[in-house]
Amino acid sequence: MNPFEKIFNYQIISRLDESGTIALTSQERSWVKTMLGLPAAREAFAPETLLKLQTLLQDEATAEVSSIITEKAKSIVRHVYHPLLRQLRRMIMMDKGIVLSCNIKHGGVKENLSGLPYKLEYSMVKREWYLLWYNTSGRSLMSTKLQNIVSIEEKDLPMHRITDLKARIARLQEQRKKHAVIEIIQTYNAELSRILYAFSCFEKSVSYNEKLNVYHIRVTYPSDESEFLLSKIRLLGLRVKIVEGNYLQHRMRETSSKALGRYSVGEE
Repeated sequence: MNPFEKIFNYQIISRLDESGTIALTSQERSWVKTMLGLPAAREAFAPETLLKLQTLLQDEATAEVSSIITEKAKSIVRHVYHPLLRQLRRMIMMDKGIVLSCNIKHGGVKENLSGLPYKLEYSMVKREWYLLWYNTSGRSLMSTKLQNIVSIEEKDLPMHRITDLKARIARLQEQRKKHAVIEIIQTYNAELSRILYAFSCFEKSVSYNEKLNVYHIRVTYPSDESEFLLSKIRLLGLRVKIVEGNYLQHRMRETSSKALGRYSVGEE
């Protein structure tokens, strides 16, 4: 079997995810060891975590990249790491409430906002970290950029209160979920793994109609991520077709009509 098949094979990835196993190649271990030697690693990891990782990788070779990579002048890029990540991660793991103050879009600061954090999310498009949390005053799910947080404090909550808030968060998340069914055009069945990889960040299930030799992917996604899902579908081009999902179908027709209107030959 191709040694790189583990990166693309959907069945293998699914089995590994189910068992909580992460497969690392020697090149990946060497890369991690090299990255742990950078100054940013001391900020990203707690001292005991950093020491444990370094101990586990002490027998690995480092990846010497300085001689083969030259960094040219570029625009300012935000770092992936944010100083609040470690603090917020621990709050979420320990079921702690929060009281935060943050900058708002049109200026000013909102202060003393209470809630329960439940997830940290990174946007590959905007290159921003977001804190997802439940606002107990507004009784709504919130998404706040970490760079907009002015201050944040830990707040102890009774266990019954935490249980109640988590149940509310789950209900609200369920209400925001939408579903779509995407059919793989039969000609491209051999590219199943690649197509599934494109939807790897979404909850999904795959069904196969043996009689028609057709695969269907049922994708579950938050309502505010419909445009992101559409971008993935457009990148796949002729390989797939949306067979269920009225809004997604409407947006694809709208985009296609605008493209045809722009590039079609006008009447003489």
